[in-house]
Amino acid sequence: MSNSGRHFLQVPGPTNIPDRVLKAIHAPGVDHRGPHFLPFAIKLLEDVKTLFKTKETVAIWPSSGTGAWEAALVNTLSPGDKVLMFDAGMFSNLWVKMGKMLQLDVQVVENDWRRGADPAVVEEKLTQDKNHAIKAVCIVHNETSNGVLARLADIRKAMDAAKHPALLLVDSISGLGCTDYQHDQWGVDVTICGSQKGMMLPTGLGFNAISKKAREAYKSSKMPRSYWDWEWMTGAYDKGIFPYTPAASLMNGLRASIDMMHEEGLENIFARHNRFATATRKAVEAWGLEVVCQDEREFSPSVSAIYLPEGHSADAFRRVAFERFNISLGAGLGKFADRVFRIGHMGDLNEAMLTGALSSVEMGLRAAGVPHTSGGVDAAIAHLSQAN
Repeated sequence: MSNSGRHFLQVPGPTNIPDRVLKAIHAPGVDHRGPHFLPFAIKLLEDVKTLFKTKETVAIWPSSGTGAWEAALVNTLSPGDKVLMFDAGMFSNLWVKMGKMLQLDVQVVENDWRRGADPAVVEEKLTQDKNHAIKAVCIVHNETSNGVLARLADIRKAMDAAKHPALLLVDSISGLGCTDYQHDQWGVDVTICGSQKGMMLPTGLGFNAISKKAREAYKSSKMPRSYWDWEWMTGAYDKGIFPYTPAASLMNGLRASIDMMHEEGLENIFARHNRFATATRKAVEAWGLEVVCQDEREFSPSVSAIYLPEGHSADAFRRVAFERFNISLGAGLGKFADRVFRIGHMGDLNEAMLTGALSSVEMGLRAAGVPHTSGGVDAAIAHLSQAN
């Protein structure tokens, strides 16, 4: 592999970290109980709400997104509670496994991982649940493993149509900051997020946006918890105080990231992600390849998962692309192992970066001997050059 030039990181997380964020993270250590940090934290805890479009509290842990999953479950539920989950991809499958490990009664709806949670199925399952035994519906908003975006607003409507009081817990780890997300408007009770995707940070911060209804559920939850306890974590947020040492360096980076997102404007960010996702799919179509997602209403704005032709190894192709053209592409996960590669197109990304990445993919397909039609990059450029 050539060491010249900048490496293309096109996995669907962790994403590229802007220089401005890197510089903020590299600031000297600070007294997290001191007069400089406390007002900084108070404003940060208020401003992060804008990314979730909520007026409610957003808890922040030093953790991965997986930790934020656990926080959502252990603060709202009790062992033996029935929850409705959808095995619609690798990460929803892992969340199912976590629910079972926490001794929840997980009711799993499976599909072929080529579509998201079906709002009609949500309504059907909740309507059948006459005794309201289901305490929560758990949805992965954007499945990183297959490039599928759940129709979350429609799922909320389905729950309302069923007149069911279940909580709505949503993993938007790779959706938030990439596509429109409305915690309050959509009646989400807990939104789960991580720092390493649309927030353009390193891995290391986990988030829960918490509704008033979820706060009420907390009062009766009997799950053992300590590190993840909402009340312990957020009890002194109004004073900028955390119960244990916060990840201050990453919070400096979060401050820079929020500022950058506000400067570009969230709606502009969402439009940019949609434009890049469409350009990528046009390249895939021109290559004669197929994206995993089968429903155009569910195309992800942040990642595209792409099948290689039968008999060709996606891992071997990714290795050629890495060694020859200095690009990292996402691997196929779970049932897509060695069949699928993934292109991340989220976060700190512009047209030149995307077309450079797509050029590396097209060169990699050729170098690896993968059957395809040339012209994918031209198709993407045609879209990007005429799109506003």
